[in-house]
Parts: sequence; structure tokens; C-alpha cells
Amino acid sequence: MHDDKRQIAILGSTGSIGTQALDVIRKHADLFEIYALTANQKVELLIKQALEFLPEMVVIADKQKYPRLKEALSHLPIKVWAGEDALSQVVQAEPIQMVLTAMVGYSGLKPTLSAIRAGKAIALANKETLVVAGDLVTRLAAEKQVPILPVDSEHSAIFQCLAGERNNPIEKIILTASGGPFRTFSSEQLAQVTSKEALKHPNWNMGAKITIDSATLMNKGFEMIEAKWLFGLTTDQIQIVVHPQSIIHSMVQFRDSSIKAQMGLPDMRLPIQYALAYPKRIDSDFERLDFNRVPILTFEEPDKNRFRCLELVYRAVRKGGNMPCILNAANEIVVAGFLEDKIKFPAVSEIIEQTMEEVSFIASPDWESYVQTDAEARRKAEEIIKAI
Repeated sequence: MHDDKRQIAILGSTGSIGTQALDVIRKHADLFEIYALTANQKVELLIKQALEFLPEMVVIADKQKYPRLKEALSHLPIKVWAGEDALSQVVQAEPIQMVLTAMVGYSGLKPTLSAIRAGKAIALANKETLVVAGDLVTRLAAEKQVPILPVDSEHSAIFQCLAGERNNPIEKIILTASGGPFRTFSSEQLAQVTSKEALKHPNWNMGAKITIDSATLMNKGFEMIEAKWLFGLTTDQIQIVVHPQSIIHSMVQFRDSSIKAQMGLPDMRLPIQYALAYPKRIDSDFERLDFNRVPILTFEEPDKNRFRCLELVYRAVRKGGNMPCILNAANEIVVAGFLEDKIKFPAVSEIIEQTMEEVSFIASPDWESYVQTDAEARRKAEEIIKAI
């Protein structure tokens, strides 16, 4: 271990964000060192990563994959752990300076809270953490004086636009959305789309869950909630604009009417690298944007009638309490159902809405309430799918 290198733990190293983060670290081995890698199930890829980066610790959440992992790394001095509790323990290791939370969904919440309690800087790529329990997470981060550095391209853009602004108040932020693969589809066409079509995102290369969330615009709703907590805003201060070219990643408007935008070609490695190296900007070999080759940048209002998930997010935020947690749990279940072709595209929002109406509302949830709400909402959404 080298004292001058930033020690990084990656939660979810085998996913889309995790593998791209390792790409950044590979190119900047003089600045970063991997202390811990974790994955859910992809044991072969995790083994390959561990053999290349030689971390101190490796965790596989799926205990059934533990023997294979243990055996493959037995000739190396790497500590090998398994199970969900191990994820929350590994982030507390003394030498770790930064935890990149790149796990998908609700499962990222507990280890993120554990890392904050241990005083680690958080590079946040798991938006569900703030969607489900934004109040809990931001309060704890403030108490522990832990920085949360956004990795989502949109929040990274806002964060970059705020650099040097010190205490200048934000009038509003403008979150850009690509509109997903079905932006121009009619309601009739949307009723017929398949999961295979939904997985073809026009601009970004992402994992299956987030790609479907982009197709329903739920992802943009989640990003609105995330922005609210990260930047201390109200929903009235957050405007969502569809920008199909994905060149402007988001904008900030100040009270003098000036607007700052952060731009670049769609490449998740840029916001990942910015968070890992913050406050420095370091070299990259990423493709550069040539304005002479960008034909036109367009903007339009999102259609909440065709993409009802966005409307449900606003409803959940206005209600507050555990409602965003219900929304998220139901969404995770219906996205899995849609990917398995159990339900049609329009049913995604219908099932989420029904779940929000039927699960017990809690105005001021604590940690236990979130755990119970998540379980109850998942059960309810499963029941509705089965009844279809």
C-alpha cells in the first residue's frame, strides 16, 4: 500500500459504473489504489479484477459464490468475505479514503450509511440511496462532515458549475434528460414496446436497470430527488428538460439570471474521474467535443402523460415521508418484471401507482421504518404483478 495514493473501495465493481471506474484507475495507477472490491454475483469478473488490482479485501454478496472466489484467490494475501453484512464492514477499513458506491438499487443504502459513519468520502453513483432515505443520509453526512461527491453525469455537471461560486445561491437547476429510446413514441406505440427495445439507449452505455429507468423517465425523477438532497433545493427549483443529444449534462441558473452549463460527449468515465480526483482535474484520453461537428442542440418539455413515472416521482416527493421509498421498491420489482416480459411497458407506472396507494404511509420514518416499507412495497408490487 502506498501512502501517497488515494485508497479507494468500489462497491459494485463488476457493474457498468464499477468497470468504468477501474478503467480510470488503471490509467492513473500513480494516483489511485484499490483497497477493496465488492460484487453481488459476477464472481468470475470479480476474480479477474482482484487478480489485476490486488486489493486488500474482496467481498461477494452472494454467499453461494464464496467458495469459488476463495479458491481462486487462495494463493494471494487478499482477505475474502461474503454476504451483505460484509459489504457494510469492508467500507469501515481504516486505510480507505473514498468509497465509490456503484451498486444498483436499495441494496446500496446500508453500506453507504456504514461508510459515512466511518468518515469516508463518498463518490455517489447509487441514486437510490438518496431517493429512499435522502434525509437520513444527508443529515448523517453533515454530522460526520463527510463529502458526498456526485458521480451521476447530471449531478456532477451541477457540482462542476458550482465550483468557485462559493455561497452564491442557486435560483434553479436545469436537469437534462435524453428522453430515452421512446421519446417520440405515441401512447399506442408505447403499449407495444419490448424489454429488448427498451435496453437500446440512444446515447449512454449503462446497466439494464438504469436503462429501463431511462426509458420510463423514472431515472430522471430519481435524479430530481437526488439533486434536491445533494444541493439543498426544493422541487420547484429543479426543472427537467429533454435534450436528446446529451451534450449539455445539466445547468445552473443563478439569481442574476446567468446560466452555467457543463458539456461534453456522453462518457461516464468523465464524472467518475472528476469525483475520484476532486478537487483536481487530471488528464484523460477521452474523446473531445468538436463544436463544428455538433449539428444542433435541441430542448423540449418532458411529457408526463406518456411517461407517467415522472408524475409519480413528483407526487412521492410532495407527500414525503416513506413515499419515495415505496416508489423505489415498487419500481425495482416492476423493472425486473418488465425485463422478464411478465408485464407490458404501460403497466410499469400503473403498478407503481397502485403500490403507492396501498402500502402504509409513515410521515417521519427511521431506519427500521425504511426497511419495513421496502419489504412491504416489494411484496405488494409482486402481488399485483401475479394478479395480472
